[in-house]
Amino acid sequence: METNQAVSQLAALAQEHRLAIFRLLVQQGQDGLAVSRIAEALGLANATLSFHLKTLAQAGLIKARQDGRFIHYSANFAGMNNLIGFLSENCCGGQKCC
Repeated sequence: METNQAVSQLAALAQEHRLAIFRLLVQQGQDGLAVSRIAEALGLANATLSFHLKTLAQAGLIKARQDGRFIHYSANFAGMNNLIGFLSENCCGGQKCC
């Protein structure tokens, strides 16, 4: 992972509503949730939610899929794991961690 991508992902998560959305989607697994269910669960207006979903998707942390009339969002687990790997790749200076 490039440093710029990590910064983009961390910046996307550095906001209360976006972090809550991402954590909710991680809990839902690969199936994710429809936009209306995300809004209901977090009490967010559709316009506000759309803005936050767009930011998370552009950062590569979530992905959308069309299901009939509905759009379902789910966490991009590969993107999340890449970020975690980037943050911990030099953990403990190469020594065995505690």
